[in-house]
Amino acid sequence: MKSLMKYLDEYKKECILSPLFKLSEATFELFVPLVMAAIIDTGILGKDKQYVFKMCMILIALGVVGLVCSITAQYFAAKAAVGFSAKLRHALFEHIGKLSYSELDTIGTSTLITRMTSDVNQVQNGVNLVLRLLLRSPFVVLGAMIMAFAIDVKAALVFVVVIPVLCIVVFIIMFMSVPMYHVVQDKLDKVLRITRENLIGVRVIRAFNKEKDEKKLFDRSNRKLTNIQMYVGRISAMMNPVTYCIINIGIAALIYAGAFRADAGDITQGQVVALVNYMSQILVEVVKLANLIITVTKALASAKRIEEVFDTEPSIVSKGGIKAKRKFEYAVEFNTVSLKYKNTGAEALSNISFKVKPGQTIGIIGGTGCGKTSVVNMIPRFYDATRGEVKVNGINVKHWQTDKLRDIVGMVMQKSVLFKGTIRDNLKWGKADATDEEIYRALDISQAREFVDAKENKLDEMIEQGGKNLSGGQRQRLTIARAIIKNPQILILDDSASALDFATDAKLRKSLAELEDTTIFIVSQRTSSIRHADNIIVLDDGKIVMTGTHEELLEKCDEYKEIHYSQISKDEEGGVA
Repeated sequence: MKSLMKYLDEYKKECILSPLFKLSEATFELFVPLVMAAIIDTGILGKDKQYVFKMCMILIALGVVGLVCSITAQYFAAKAAVGFSAKLRHALFEHIGKLSYSELDTIGTSTLITRMTSDVNQVQNGVNLVLRLLLRSPFVVLGAMIMAFAIDVKAALVFVVVIPVLCIVVFIIMFMSVPMYHVVQDKLDKVLRITRENLIGVRVIRAFNKEKDEKKLFDRSNRKLTNIQMYVGRISAMMNPVTYCIINIGIAALIYAGAFRADAGDITQGQVVALVNYMSQILVEVVKLANLIITVTKALASAKRIEEVFDTEPSIVSKGGIKAKRKFEYAVEFNTVSLKYKNTGAEALSNISFKVKPGQTIGIIGGTGCGKTSVVNMIPRFYDATRGEVKVNGINVKHWQTDKLRDIVGMVMQKSVLFKGTIRDNLKWGKADATDEEIYRALDISQAREFVDAKENKLDEMIEQGGKNLSGGQRQRLTIARAIIKNPQILILDDSASALDFATDAKLRKSLAELEDTTIFIVSQRTSSIRHADNIIVLDDGKIVMTGTHEELLEKCDEYKEIHYSQISKDEEGGVA
């Protein structure tokens, strides 16, 4: 939690004023029983109505001043807590944005969402209550006890017994419940993961008629979360009845002892009432303090989970300092590169070596899971090589500033991801100041112009979240246009035409061939998509089997021939063989 306190630095004034105003409120509250005692002993017993009226005015004044102090304290506490959580959430989001694919794969998306939302809210509530109650509750308990001893030492001995018993009960209940709060958050992570997967994959679930199975899985996970929450809730629920029981026994003992003391003339009736009021104040504050400790415990558990994210250092750090070469022989070089994913046994890639000159088109093909995507993901440095080096424009990618490296690389992922907004908004992700002319050029190259023009609002047509109102092929073409619009030096198409028909695919390849100054990597399962590439890399089980042109590979590479001839009939039907 200490490492997170730096986000409260701008709210030092609020962190001081809030407890001070709470202490002021508590001070006024401690005077109320004394005023009540005076009303009883002097006003009521003496039948002095004017005195009773005057003391009632004092009570109202104490209440109003206390209310103003309480509201002011709440304002400063809320301002500090909300400002703290806003800064914390911003810093956490920024840090997550710096993490590489390796860290994101390891931590998991669902738990990151939980830590960004639920955990930050828990910490915010903890900060709020600490500022309001951490000093107030102990101050009132201690103050009430001192006031009780000031009234009558012998009667106040009841406090000496009751308060330790209360503290013991509270801490036993906390000791039983506190360790479970971390488990609750972990169970919440699992429920969120299942929910997220179901929402994202709702179409697949319906297609395979798995709604009932998913409901059972969700119910099972939700029941575990509910059961543990109920278990903790039952333990915490013991707090109020047990503490009230102890306090009421204490009040009964106080009245009993006070009655004898009053009969003996050692104390007045008003003082007995004051002692009872102080006991009631202690009850309220002990319950508040117990709830504060529970909330703080939850906050500490959540803070620890947040700190775990901050403690996760990104494995890919932008170093910079080396300027890009103006003249370079190769746009991309792989020198005996190997890649091993985190927490896996075998290498995903082994001894990958090839060189690509500027403006060349490179095809990458191979069976499923052979490492095609892993190769291209290393060019914009989404993953770092375990061994060997990857160079872009003659410079090791580890020496590039990552933002500048990714500025010159246009990446089209396997999964077409679009964001809610207009077509224009989505395409401007590639270039924020792109003109309509540049947008339409990119749409022409990606073969998306036809369906965009057919839309009622053209470029201002709204796209739903994830592009749900577009077909798979339309989404792919828009993501290609988004990458092209930035005029990248290196364009990577990672199986990004799989949803296109053969005719559209052929038109797309023809348009891409006109980008003379752009080095293009095409990852595909289709030989028809890469047959005109300057060089084709054939991968198998993370290793390069052979490189060459389409004709050379058909002559010498059995793996390529097998892939090609398994598709040739389809290519012929498409008229591109």
